[in-house]
Amino acid sequence: MDFSNKLFKAKFIKRYKRFFSDHILEDGTIVTAHCANTGAMLGITEKGVTSWLSKSDNPKRKLKWSWELVQKGKTFIGINTHNPNKIIQEAIQKNEIFEFDNYDSLKREVKYGTNSKIDILLTDKIKKDCYVEIKNVHLSRKKGVAEFPDAVTTRGRKHLKELSLVSQSGLRAVMLFLIQRNDCNFFKIAEDIDKEYAKAFNDAIKAGVEVICIDTTLNSKAINIGKKIQLLEDN
Repeated sequence: MDFSNKLFKAKFIKRYKRFFSDHILEDGTIVTAHCANTGAMLGITEKGVTSWLSKSDNPKRKLKWSWELVQKGKTFIGINTHNPNKIIQEAIQKNEIFEFDNYDSLKREVKYGTNSKIDILLTDKIKKDCYVEIKNVHLSRKKGVAEFPDAVTTRGRKHLKELSLVSQSGLRAVMLFLIQRNDCNFFKIAEDIDKEYAKAFNDAIKAGVEVICIDTTLNSKAINIGKKIQLLEDN
């Protein structure tokens, strides 16, 4: 996924009211950017950390700026939770994820379950329907290990339970974790942050839900899928 507009380098100042963040651009201008990420963003919101922002030309937008990336040393970290679905859709359409090859149709945000919407629904005349839930992963507290979630997520637990029901009905259900950073070779569930999510995750696996963990190659110009990384099953 190429960024449609040039990204501007800045320094992070603060985050507040959940969706607002202040940054100082290289020319000294202070701007307020939309923060799509509703998580705690552990370890990546230290004051002064390098941030990358996009600017919208849409005159109807109240906030022209959006916070896209954090950069820590050579490591870029994608924090915009609106991007993973676009990244995965593009990868599927380019046949870059073999588990999803050769489906006839791809639809986004399809209603299912109890007032839920699946991120991607793949359908085919021959194959079983495939329901794909995508989670953005940016947390890493131990070198080389990505984790999810970074805060208690009742919504995330609900999604796992919905996927379990899909799998039990005989259809394909996939929980896909997209690691929006390029410095991790392993992924694990952060049980210490949300024990109930960890339990729901293990229950989902027992119910037949498939788990795929993919990292990314990312910089200030584009984010693309990288390699599959190993799930550490110690929850």
